[in-house]
Amino acid sequence: MRSLSFAIGGPLGRHANDPPRRRFWAPTRVVLLSAIVMAALSWLQKYPCADGGWADFQQYTQYCYSDIRALWGAERLDQGAIPYLDHPVEYPVLTGYFMGIFGLFSYGVLGAAGGTVYYHLSAIVLLILGVVAVAGLLKLRPGRPWDAMMLVAAPAVLFTALVNWDWLPVALTMFFMVAFARGRTVTAGILWGLAVAAKFYPLLIAGPLLLLAWRYRRFRAALVTVGVAAATWLVANLPAIIWAREGWYRFFELNSERGIDWGTSWYIVRHFTEPGDPLNELLGTIPVLNWLYLVAFVVACVAIAWLTLFSPTPPRLAQVAFLVVAAFLLTGKVWSQQYVMWLIPLAVLARPQWRMFLVWQVGELLYFFGFYSELLTVSSSNDNPAPVWGLVIPEWVFIAASLARLVTLTMLVVAVVRDVRDPSRDVIRSFYGTDPDAGLLLPASGPETVRAGKPLPDRSPRR
Repeated sequence: MRSLSFAIGGPLGRHANDPPRRRFWAPTRVVLLSAIVMAALSWLQKYPCADGGWADFQQYTQYCYSDIRALWGAERLDQGAIPYLDHPVEYPVLTGYFMGIFGLFSYGVLGAAGGTVYYHLSAIVLLILGVVAVAGLLKLRPGRPWDAMMLVAAPAVLFTALVNWDWLPVALTMFFMVAFARGRTVTAGILWGLAVAAKFYPLLIAGPLLLLAWRYRRFRAALVTVGVAAATWLVANLPAIIWAREGWYRFFELNSERGIDWGTSWYIVRHFTEPGDPLNELLGTIPVLNWLYLVAFVVACVAIAWLTLFSPTPPRLAQVAFLVVAAFLLTGKVWSQQYVMWLIPLAVLARPQWRMFLVWQVGELLYFFGFYSELLTVSSSNDNPAPVWGLVIPEWVFIAASLARLVTLTMLVVAVVRDVRDPSRDVIRSFYGTDPDAGLLLPASGPETVRAGKPLPDRSPRR
């Protein structure tokens, strides 16, 4: 990517000063324009399913399924229902509010026929939030604008950006990290609380934040941010808690009731057991399954905590956040296709190196196409056969695709752990001389040391 960038001026050198008049096609503008182009391609990729007709398994054969369009009817938005109040919603409140605002508008304009308008309005706003998320990543890496191109060009983003509402929490999480990196703890807490109110995965960053606060012995910034985030989450949830408690509680209830989902590590394990085997029976028992995956996740978190507290140099916030979210997916009983959206920005912040990133993306793509082929296989029958152009696959092919995703993500996790154990391998620490995302957690005395008495050069931008 660096070599290709020379055609438009190349990256700014480490010792260069910004010229007073820069070219219009600066790297930041190129990245943002590319993000807009990719957003348009994401919209086009899902366009065949926008009308909701979905004849002949169109949503699978054209890989254009979207929860946004599917839930227009499933959540009774086509009847003018208000999320939580008139119908329980399976998502946290900020996502539910998002659905409700556009749903009520579309229903008010076109009634039950407003599903296509609802989808396109939602998609446009979500794609704008995607460009905002890229802008946030650019702000987190001043001097390294081409890192953000990894998020822009990630193949998994092209296919999953509009499967669900995940650009909303991703954009909020990026700007939470921007605010925290700049020492604006109250603003960071507000954005973080809103992100958790949209999807629960940003809550997983609380552990890394508090562990690093303990490692640095600088608690105030972390505690203020966590406290403000908790208050913001409560304020966002209060309307639903007060006036629609049963509908609000559905999200928590559903997560406790769900069994093993497609493509998870538990799904793979169960594939290699026979019906009637003790392990197969255990995995089919929801309370036991909940405990198993909880224990697996806790064990992974204990290992990450040990790494954070006892590594030679304190790991960067983005590295630990990536490891925790990856552990949550690797051990979880649900690993939906769009969850990759949570990981990609954190992966870019944790380890902006293309080779391993692209290997992981290949694994994600194999799973994406395998998943839709699996859905086509199980949905077709003698009475309702799949079309001749549909790819029907045996179960072992889907298991292989699931393993590809699991193995390639594990490889990326191992690469990040190696960077933590040997900070000289970490390109971000080598470039900035410190953790550019840690904000007020960092000591004021100067750059951290990597090896005994050898400080890295401090190239971090002044706040």
